Amino acid sequence: MSEPAIGTGPGRALVAVYGVFALAAGARAAVQIATRFDQAPLAYLLSAFASAVYIVLTVALARGSRRPALAACGIELAGVLVVGTLSMLDPEAFPRATVWSGYGSGYVFIPLVLPILGLYWLLSRKQRGGS
Repeated sequence: MSEPAIGTGPGRALVAVYGVFALAAGARAAVQIATRFDQAPLAYLLSAFASAVYIVLTVALARGSRRPALAACGIELAGVLVVGTLSMLDPEAFPRATVWSGYGSGYVFIPLVLPILGLYWLLSRKQRGGS
């Protein structure tokens, strides 16, 4: 029995959401880096990195590439947890918000929930496929 496709069914919703987040985070980071990089370089570079992770996830899910999608979801979850915790413990280190600051509070905590949903989807599809 072949593995079920990860970019089909509800997986298409993940592709769409990650695509929107890639665009939103990338555009925001590009404007911030171009216009006020000196104000908070770490925060703006982290937003650009988050955008790159979202791009990888969008492409990996759309193409059905499980390993890159799993790796990117893990990186995203680690990033949200580490940056979220650091931004709460030392707010002065993050004078401007990133996508992952405050566990994604500026984005209604979607950056915190999204990798959990993504990992669940990827791992549950693998189990059902018998691999």
